Amino acid sequence: MSVICQICGDRGIVLKNEIAVPCSCVKQKRTDKIYRDSRLPKKLLGCTLDNFNFKYYANNCVDLEKGITYYELARLAFQAAKNFIADFQKDPNADGLLFTGQVGSGKTFLACCIANALLKTRQGLLFAVVPDLLDQIRFTYDPGRGPDELTESGILDTARRIPLLILDDLGAHNYTEWTRNRIYSIINYRLNHRLPVIVTTNIVLEDLEEYLGERTTSRLLEMCRPYRLLVDLDIRVIRRKERDLGNPAFPVGRSRS
Repeated sequence: MSVICQICGDRGIVLKNEIAVPCSCVKQKRTDKIYRDSRLPKKLLGCTLDNFNFKYYANNCVDLEKGITYYELARLAFQAAKNFIADFQKDPNADGLLFTGQVGSGKTFLACCIANALLKTRQGLLFAVVPDLLDQIRFTYDPGRGPDELTESGILDTARRIPLLILDDLGAHNYTEWTRNRIYSIINYRLNHRLPVIVTTNIVLEDLEEYLGERTTSRLLEMCRPYRLLVDLDIRVIRRKERDLGNPAFPVGRSRS
């Protein structure tokens, strides 16, 4: 049961100096809808650049490919996220980002920092966990589904047309031709219409083609600037231990060295 606005009685307008103006509840309802349509999980609504913690990225571990430390990699990825937030608000056709790295390296957190910053400015976006998105599409083939439930074309059209798409966990799953074709359909549309995508994946760039195919990989690399996040220990495991101990393993705001 919806709550009736105590200011306007759900009429959507109020009188100010005998002039009808939109009630504050109208803006709030629009904001609520933007958040709801983004499908960003409640657990990730607190991800912001302000609480992205560099302490998890070691100064004494070096990425042999790039020749810089894990800490420096995180700094580059963080700055890229910050730049994207500013760029997207000026240009909805800005280049996207591709965050790679092992499980628990902060890729999803950083992608959600971008999402939360843009949602505050009421930018339309969709956060989609790739395995869940594919399962949702498969469910549309179920003969027992109701007539009012989402269709495959409806799901794909949303992912294709939303101003910003975040594809989380484009991981090393068993991609069939069916899977590859659906992902390609989304990526190709967004490339052709210059709509950005943020991608997180545990697949290294060199292996993307093996899982996604040449067509999709080529388009992703054209659309997105790649950044790598590396950690020597899974951040989720460290944070679990910190909570259990009730005492952070490392001083907040400082990196390990």
